[in-house]
Amino acid sequence: MKKECTEEQARLKAEAYCVGAERCTNDVLRKLKQWGLPEKLHESVIDHLREERYIDDTRFAIAFVRDKYRFNQWGIIRLVMELEYRNIDKPSIKLALKEIDKEEYLSILTELLRKKNLSIETDNEYERKGKLLRFAASHGYEMDTILQRMERMKDEAEMVDCFVETLFPVVSID
Repeated sequence: MKKECTEEQARLKAEAYCVGAERCTNDVLRKLKQWGLPEKLHESVIDHLREERYIDDTRFAIAFVRDKYRFNQWGIIRLVMELEYRNIDKPSIKLALKEIDKEEYLSILTELLRKKNLSIETDNEYERKGKLLRFAASHGYEMDTILQRMERMKDEAEMVDCFVETLFPVVSID
């Protein structure tokens, strides 16, 4: 059986927990349960943390989106799902998604697709396209954005091929 902690002990532990990294209400509630704080005291600890600005779900959502799309290379779909899983409200999610720089977002997706394309071992373009689509979708990118990026990459590759052929014409040895 878990040892119960007092409200004061829980407040101090929760403050220390929130100082270490940006946390949302859901994260703190999970910890309070883990520490054995009676449920009737959860709300008072959460209220204290909010008043003292240790937790702020909107601030958490903004930091979460900024970090996850840049460092984990997650798409908007994955970001929204993860925030909803953490019970972040829709206005906070909407505000957090405004932090995404469109050009940087598309650049990250393009680089992800390029790297994956190099690792795919198939000559069949249909299979290659399917694997790239599934890969990008698994990172949470929207289907229309993935398709636009893949089409643009194809156009750029054709331009490079054409450029190389004009610089270095194919010489046949007969």
